[in-house]
Amino acid sequence: MAIISVSVPEKLLEQVEVSIKNQGFANRSEIIRQSLRSFLTETRSLKELEGEVAASITIIYERETPKGQVSEIHHSFGDIISTFLHAHIDENYCLEVIVVKGAAQALRKLVDALRSNEQITQIKVSVMRTH
Repeated sequence: MAIISVSVPEKLLEQVEVSIKNQGFANRSEIIRQSLRSFLTETRSLKELEGEVAASITIIYERETPKGQVSEIHHSFGDIISTFLHAHIDENYCLEVIVVKGAAQALRKLVDALRSNEQITQIKVSVMRTH
């Protein structure tokens, strides 16, 4: 088995430690392996999509994100974003649910744009329907 080194922010490490205890992972390596498996499965599914899709994208990002970064992404993909819900989940983080309807290729580009934003701490894509 290969060994890799990963740097993570202290807050994220604290959350990992809590998850290890609460969810019964054996150690940090096992939670990282499971996270990588989930990521690869989701990415593979997105790559395989074709045609028109309907999906929801849920993101959590730092509230202090420089103004406009997330909204700039929204505007860039306005042709496929049907609507979105924005909520302040605590004093530090915002949650958004973005409803998308359009070409699978455009959905992939939107997800890539969101993933490349460092302030977005979580992203979950749920494809609801394909044509």
